[in-house]
Amino acid sequence: MPGFTVAIVGRPNVGKSTLFNRLLEQRKAIVDDVSGVTRDRQYGIADWNGKTFNVIDTGGFVSRSEDVFEREIRKQVKIAMEEANVLIFMCDVTTGITDLDADVADLLRRSSKPVYLAVNKVDNHERQLEAAEFYSMGFENIHFLSSMTGSGTGELLDDIAALIPEEEQATNENDGIPKIAIIGQPNVGKSSLLNALVGEERNIVSDIAGTTRDTIHTRYRLFQKDFMLIDTAGIRRKAKVHEDLEFYSVIRAIKALDEADVCLLILDAEKGIAGQDLSIFSLAARKGKGLVIFVNKWDLVDKQTNTARDYEKALRERIAPFSDVPIIFGSVIEKQRIFKAVETALEVYDNRQRKVQTSVLNDIMLKAIEAHRPPVVRGTAIKIKYVTQLPTHTPAFAFFANLPDDIKTPYKNYLENKLRENFNFQGVPIRIFFRKK
Repeated sequence: MPGFTVAIVGRPNVGKSTLFNRLLEQRKAIVDDVSGVTRDRQYGIADWNGKTFNVIDTGGFVSRSEDVFEREIRKQVKIAMEEANVLIFMCDVTTGITDLDADVADLLRRSSKPVYLAVNKVDNHERQLEAAEFYSMGFENIHFLSSMTGSGTGELLDDIAALIPEEEQATNENDGIPKIAIIGQPNVGKSSLLNALVGEERNIVSDIAGTTRDTIHTRYRLFQKDFMLIDTAGIRRKAKVHEDLEFYSVIRAIKALDEADVCLLILDAEKGIAGQDLSIFSLAARKGKGLVIFVNKWDLVDKQTNTARDYEKALRERIAPFSDVPIIFGSVIEKQRIFKAVETALEVYDNRQRKVQTSVLNDIMLKAIEAHRPPVVRGTAIKIKYVTQLPTHTPAFAFFANLPDDIKTPYKNYLENKLRENFNFQGVPIRIFFRKK
């Protein structure tokens, strides 16, 4: 199910981040933990029993005042209650039920979403007995577990996976209408970009309210093409003073990129790419989405001869290793290159659909392999005999070899570079698999 999201909530120091890491490490589907701009925010993809879902850790507060602590926790729990599909409420058996736990529990009882109470650090018989007091909180689904050792987490994952419907993405993937999500930090120009496109072009077919609040699907017919823009710009307008803007931004962006084929990441030229942007970029790449970067407010930057070239070089270093991404400099206010950005996103969509004939693929790639062969392993030469493109929604290639497990990352990177040199996959993550011949 696109955008199925699990949020881990609870007071500080109960082991939320440890559980987060445990849920992802079970299947090695780890997305890099990148520190956000204001406080640590972790999000990634978990895979269990053939079901894939997003996991968000709401932890990471830095505060001196206990009152601020409570207010921040309450804020994030409320947002998670609204935005996530499932809530994991985490407590610590070694401290018992605290006032703060009771406060969070009171909020969660009002939620219509499934709530799983996870009592952490239950790693021996004595603590199993102590954990019985948590039944008094009145939650139907209770799991005693240890996020450090992993005991009990499998049962929790089983329960969550059972709630996720079987994949029904084929109709969405093949409806032929490119879906472009506008993502980025608040105040970088997402709303202005949408308004500029709406104001400039009058042949909008319809505005369709999305499944989640603040995500608007706007259908356009521009440049002789028909496409859908998924706008997350409403984040800024909707967020009130007492709401955690960054947390809203994260959840909305993740849901938007789940639905999208291509993500148009808007950056503020003066501020550059922030930690949260890098994290979302990494997540989109791992989900196989196309990516385009639009550096907005370029008109406000003092320029010299090589300013754009140097800026682009520095940006590509930050987003490495996936740096084959179109970067466009412009200004939404001045309407400078905004249509170029959309046209480029549509080109990336075409690149994502690209299928290479097997005969052409083998002709080119086997020559590249011959020119630079894989290293010898334990005295045996690695031989790659055949390559084919897999029938997946995003470009993926299988290389058949005598010792597939011994081919290391540097050589895999070489093959990816050769694929990019010979076939236009700009803006699209490429997946490479080695299989036994």
